[in-house]
Amino acid sequence: MMSLVRPTASLTPTMERPALLASTKPNARRPLRWGLLAGTAALLGGCAGFSPDGGMAPIQSAAYAEIGKDVVKISDDTVALTAKARVDQLLRKPLTADSAVQIALLSNRGLQASFNELGIAEAQMVAASLPPNPRFGISKLSGRFEVEVERQIVGSLLALITLPARAEIAGDRFRTAQLRAVEAVLRLAADARRQYYRAVAANAQVSFYQEAKASADAASELFKRLGESGGVNKIDQAREFAFEAELTVQLAQARQQQRQERERLVRQLGLWGDELKFRLPGTLPPLPRLQSVKAIEAEALRKRVDIQIARAELDTLAKSLGLANATRFVNDIDLLGRRTYDRGRSVDADGHVERESSRSRTLELEIDIPIYDFGQSKVALAEQTYMQAANRLAEKAVNARSEAREAYTAYRANYDITRQYQNNVLPLRKIIQEQSLLQYSGMLNDVTDLITDARNRILSNVAAINARRDFWIAHTDFKHALIGGGSGGGGSATVAAAGGGDAGGGH
Repeated sequence: MMSLVRPTASLTPTMERPALLASTKPNARRPLRWGLLAGTAALLGGCAGFSPDGGMAPIQSAAYAEIGKDVVKISDDTVALTAKARVDQLLRKPLTADSAVQIALLSNRGLQASFNELGIAEAQMVAASLPPNPRFGISKLSGRFEVEVERQIVGSLLALITLPARAEIAGDRFRTAQLRAVEAVLRLAADARRQYYRAVAANAQVSFYQEAKASADAASELFKRLGESGGVNKIDQAREFAFEAELTVQLAQARQQQRQERERLVRQLGLWGDELKFRLPGTLPPLPRLQSVKAIEAEALRKRVDIQIARAELDTLAKSLGLANATRFVNDIDLLGRRTYDRGRSVDADGHVERESSRSRTLELEIDIPIYDFGQSKVALAEQTYMQAANRLAEKAVNARSEAREAYTAYRANYDITRQYQNNVLPLRKIIQEQSLLQYSGMLNDVTDLITDARNRILSNVAAINARRDFWIAHTDFKHALIGGGSGGGGSATVAAAGGGDAGGGH
């Protein structure tokens, strides 16, 4: 394969003159030197600098506006101690969903890693705004009678000319990194809130199974005494003992689920050591008032941070495409300045040694021209990348509308389901069990009906706990479907019910 031709164009011919003449008019070069210094100062004056807070101000403002929480980047011991004191203060009381989210935003190291990504993006932005570094070289060639010293400086003119455009693109990428940090904050807040509700629901299931187990133990003890006295036949006694044994298994399963959900919450909150002694409530919060939102699709398109990120990336790609068009016919332009000093000795016919010296300056311009590809591949790549981003943005807009509608539908459906359990199913199950106990005491039915009604009430209570858990997760999903940053994680399919999977363990 043939290599690209790299022709060299000389702006000024090489000039040689004696060393004495090189210093005869020093003032002639002063305007040029001062002009170069002024141009360099102007370029350096336009360079971006590091922000005092590492670019955290927009992230903190967005977190407080959207979820009402504080975020900090732990960059030194003072900030770390302050954040730790705030976390310890919140852990002294039983956790709420809001306090769990705040603890996660202060303690989760994965979120701090996202803030470090923001710092990396800021460093790249500052580096992109700096002028290209020149390359210096010096060489010395000496022989018996001659010495040649060459000094040269090379700089990329193309990089210097495109510096403002590249600096602007780097600034856009830094702002996109800030949006990604906002997205990480919102995602962690949503995930921590969902996991909080799962952990509390597991606590509620354990509490209910413990109450049911205590009642079953008392009934089993009574049946044991009645069996010893002949008041209950063996089959009814065996049915009651089997029911009590099944409840023991279901309680053990609920406790295992409780431990798992608690550990998952610990990971979301970023806690360890003595911080693991935090307390969770035994029941989920009551149902709030139903939230009705108009124009949820428009609100999602306006507020979702992932769509803002896609738009910012599309704008950056558009600017990159313009830069590709501007440089399509030239790959690189190097400006080379060379200064050569020659010193030699010669011997004339009489044997006298004469010393000779000369200095020369050369200014060369090297242009890398793609003679086999006049930038078509570069521009085509940029155009296709831009269209890819545009299509993905359009896809995100369509999906955001659908996700907002789906989240609201799940939120509303889970609200109705939970209310149905709360207002109808559980009160009726309680009445059925009470009447069944009265009929059994009056010898109107046998123990089979009593156990069946007790089992059905247990299943209804566990299902009611899961329905309330699913509602609060759907509530979280709905909120974050409007602002972005949270992957959908709710619904009854997400977490199987503790204690035998809602089915009562094989009944």
